[in-house]
Amino acid sequence: MKVAKFGGSSVASAEQLRKVASIIQDDKERKAIVVSAPGKRFSDDIKVTDLLIELGEAYFNKQAYEQQLQAVLERFREITAELHISNDVITEIKASVESILESNQTDAIKMDALKATGEDSLAKVLSAYLQSLGLKASYLNPKEAGIIVTDNPGNAQILEESYAELYKLREREEIFVIPGFFGYTNDGTLNTFSRGGSDITGSIIAAGVQADLYENFTDVDSVYSVNPTIVENPKEITSLTYKEMRELSYAGFSVFHDEALIPAFKADIPVCIKNTNNPNGIGTIIVSKKEPQPNPVVGIASDTGFVSIYVSKYLMNRELGFGRKLLTILEDEDISFEHTPSGIDDLSVIIRESHLPKEKEERVVARIKEVLNPDTIHIDRDLALIMVVGEGMDSTIGLADKATNAFAKANVNIEMMNQGSSEVSMMFGIKTGEVKEAVKSLYETFFTE
Repeated sequence: MKVAKFGGSSVASAEQLRKVASIIQDDKERKAIVVSAPGKRFSDDIKVTDLLIELGEAYFNKQAYEQQLQAVLERFREITAELHISNDVITEIKASVESILESNQTDAIKMDALKATGEDSLAKVLSAYLQSLGLKASYLNPKEAGIIVTDNPGNAQILEESYAELYKLREREEIFVIPGFFGYTNDGTLNTFSRGGSDITGSIIAAGVQADLYENFTDVDSVYSVNPTIVENPKEITSLTYKEMRELSYAGFSVFHDEALIPAFKADIPVCIKNTNNPNGIGTIIVSKKEPQPNPVVGIASDTGFVSIYVSKYLMNRELGFGRKLLTILEDEDISFEHTPSGIDDLSVIIRESHLPKEKEERVVARIKEVLNPDTIHIDRDLALIMVVGEGMDSTIGLADKATNAFAKANVNIEMMNQGSSEVSMMFGIKTGEVKEAVKSLYETFFTE
């Protein structure tokens, strides 16, 4: 059995859904189908999920929401008309939205239910279209499928007990279409995964049914070794390990939601990224292990929007609990950290800029001064992180030297450098405005020279 997940761009229009149906028909092993909500049809278009979020925000702010609702209904009306299938889903969407808004649930739960409407409705549309083509297909609600999640609206986690229920889906003979992005708590409340969570659903289903392959169809032929908006026509990556993909996803690669691979990784299921518009392309296969490659570096990723908290104190290394106290202060302030490069007398903590707004910064600095009495403390904003990623880097001599020379060639100053204990990546901190030049130089060093 194969699990095939189709992203927002793959289900954005009737034309795209015809391609999806053709892909499903081409391989009888594609029985479990997971879908996102309709995405953008063109660059200035609005995703259906964004329309539903706008609708909810308007309602909660006691503003008119009819315009957003009509836009959602029109998107689905256009799809059903072009596919020549029943438009009953239009009536269902309108009734569902009104029912959600009039319910006695909290605003967070209402918003989750609204956001899930796009995926749920698209799954019904696709299953109806497959049936119209003479295929034995059905819509399958996540509750019926057995996707049981924690009670965390907007950030639900799958419960282990789900997998035994999902395994029963192997007994189904027909194609079943499951909406991505959400599941149900044990008490029957709908909760969504974090944004982009349809990828998570696909991975969960693949692990649950113990699929031979999890195919993730998107709008690119493969994962590229670097952001194609920075480097023109970059090298395609045909194979990656889970660890490499996780590092690349974290550091700005947008092909995959960075939590999406965890269920598939634990179940050791291969994942293949393919293009809905070019389904016969090789794509990128993601596996637990791969053969050593001549070039150990598989990709270069970058992301912006980071802050560094730098703390220095003489004989810090002899002061028991110094690091723990610093991280406890951040925990108390609801701040998670990304990296902690350190020396004998100094320590830096890298965090997302969104976690440390200016009004919180003064309070955090004051607490650090009071608790740790440092010699120096300062905040560096406007930081970007660049990750050089590859499983074979730990056994290759001179990679760090090549990387630092690449920064020197681009005349870019390295603010900080850190290599994780896993030795799958090297992290460099630089100023945001220098990202493009640094990435281009690194790409030339590792992929063209």
